[in-house]
Amino acid sequence: MSFLFPSFLWGLLAVALPIAIHFFNFRKTKRVYFSNVSFLKAVDTQTKSIRKIKHWIALLTRILAIIALVLAFAQPYFPQEKKSPTTANSISNIYIDNSMSMQGELNTKRYLDVASGNIEDLMSKHPNANALQLTTNDFDSGEQSLANANQIRDRLTTLELSTSARTFEEVFNRQKNSIGRHHAGPGNQVYWFSDFQKSTAGNLAELKVDSTASIHIVPIQAKNQKNVYIDSVWLSTPFIREGQNNSLQVKVNNSGSESVENLVLKLALDNTQASTTAVSIAPNSSTTASFNFNVASKGDKMGTISFDDYPIIFDNTFYFVLTASPRIRILHMMGESANVKAIGQVYANDSLFDFHSQSISSVDPGIIATHDLVILNGVDQISTSVKAELQQLVKTGGGLAIVPSAAPNLPLYKDMLQPLGLRSLAMSSSKEPIPLKAPDRNIPFFKDVFEASRQSDPNVDMPAAQSVWNWGQTGHGLLTFRNGEAFLSQSGSGNGHYYLFASPLMSTYNGLAEHALFVPIMYKLAAMSVRSSPLSYTFDQSPVVLDIDRPDSPKEVLYTLKTKDSELIPAQRMVGNKLYLELPHTHDIKTLEPGYYQLHDESGQLTTLAFNYTKAESELQYYTTDELRDIFSTQKNVTVYDGIDDTAYKSAFASNHEPSALWKYFLFACLGFLLLEVLFLRFLKE
Repeated sequence: MSFLFPSFLWGLLAVALPIAIHFFNFRKTKRVYFSNVSFLKAVDTQTKSIRKIKHWIALLTRILAIIALVLAFAQPYFPQEKKSPTTANSISNIYIDNSMSMQGELNTKRYLDVASGNIEDLMSKHPNANALQLTTNDFDSGEQSLANANQIRDRLTTLELSTSARTFEEVFNRQKNSIGRHHAGPGNQVYWFSDFQKSTAGNLAELKVDSTASIHIVPIQAKNQKNVYIDSVWLSTPFIREGQNNSLQVKVNNSGSESVENLVLKLALDNTQASTTAVSIAPNSSTTASFNFNVASKGDKMGTISFDDYPIIFDNTFYFVLTASPRIRILHMMGESANVKAIGQVYANDSLFDFHSQSISSVDPGIIATHDLVILNGVDQISTSVKAELQQLVKTGGGLAIVPSAAPNLPLYKDMLQPLGLRSLAMSSSKEPIPLKAPDRNIPFFKDVFEASRQSDPNVDMPAAQSVWNWGQTGHGLLTFRNGEAFLSQSGSGNGHYYLFASPLMSTYNGLAEHALFVPIMYKLAAMSVRSSPLSYTFDQSPVVLDIDRPDSPKEVLYTLKTKDSELIPAQRMVGNKLYLELPHTHDIKTLEPGYYQLHDESGQLTTLAFNYTKAESELQYYTTDELRDIFSTQKNVTVYDGIDDTAYKSAFASNHEPSALWKYFLFACLGFLLLEVLFLRFLKE
């Protein structure tokens, strides 16, 4: 037996009071004189024994009444039998949703505070409950241990909003795993306290609950409300240049049922406001805003898009990183008869390009993936490994430009390009140069190539060229002969493109290398091949994939993410030149706040990454109680309560965790002893 309030047991000292009264009778006797006392003596002997019995019975009932009253105040109970974790009684696992959507308010209190307050109240009413577990979106390893009511209350006092959004299938599997560590049998109880946000709940209809546990669903009664958030940002051009006009596109979503009028968006770069614009968004729709801006220097620019939108404020700022004038990495692989000078003059002396030129016989296949554009110039022999790397380069977003030799190796290029979508490739029958047509200025490739004054001028002096091969209608013709055949074409495969020239860049075959269009065309090839990194990431992205241009760096390098206030070491692995980072899920929200993270290795900072909350958290539509009941109507061991104020779930919890309370019995016993004393004193005659 144990006591809820053992300090009341000091009241047992009050037993001394009736004992003292019994043994020390302070009543004064009165002497009465009689002429003959022989008869009175006999009567006194008879009544004294009866009185003695009455006094002992009165003393006993008073002592028992005091003891029963003290025990009633101390509230004795029989605690649940404490067994080893492997043989514990049925377990109650309580899940509280602490995702960012729980920032919504119900009667001026956050959903998270409403849920945690009700759980704390539940623990207060059952302070001796044990075999408990608390599960949160953090999925912290400590949550799998058994706890008592006081430990659950302590954990709730430190609970904060989490960047991790979990589906209920993930939550239930986690709860089953946590319970299964201690009790695999039937009778376990699972509780869900959540706003039941539709965008993050997952497919509830496919969730199957086995017979070993019953689920108690306690919705927070959240109401659909308006919320504006940034869906994505992107540049209008492949990259930005300092000192020039640049354009940033921003997709803005309104997830509410009310329209938003003239919402002011602010663009800031490196903590300095760069531009503003206003948008109006219809209910449950989106719009695209455009910002024009300039940057004065190269390098990473830390940007934000911010606005004012209440009451949901966690997604009012969107973080991203722009890289001004990134160096375009170009690898020039040449054959023995290639015109090296033509390509080198375009790229070698411009700081915009990181240009490398190597003979095909000495190229390391591993460096191909670290470049944006690879130019094959007069190459007729390619190893299998180089061929595979070139195909992968195109599929992952890079560019491949092929300038043939005078007698190209047709089977080699067929074998390499057919997996990339090339339909046909044949030697050309033309033996004479054919003039090229003027380029179509309306296609995106030639945008900004011509001055505005000559944009519609058809009289452009074009060179002539002799084709050594042709590929039919494959790809989009950028430059064509006057007979309609392609001289330069662009074809897509995967996320990248490959470009085919019809003849070598030698004066005996064409005059393009000496023409004014040659430099802007080669610049465009490079610009269209830039594999830019995402401007931002979300915390639910797993893994985060980064290109690390450090071929001389050992694979054992440890990479860390740092902010001004914290540092974390994510799980990581290197595959070729790609770094895969797995962000940790932790209950320490400070390590995963949205903002900027610098990627470091042992030599210093490599780049800056921007992280934001998952977009699904910003879609504020919720399941109603009726919808939840319809979903789980066929599952008998799932109970959906009317809401957080429904006391029925508290009764269900009490049935498993309320100890055997004895105070009521002791109170009745106290009253019984007092009644017994009255009856004895009233009916036992002296």
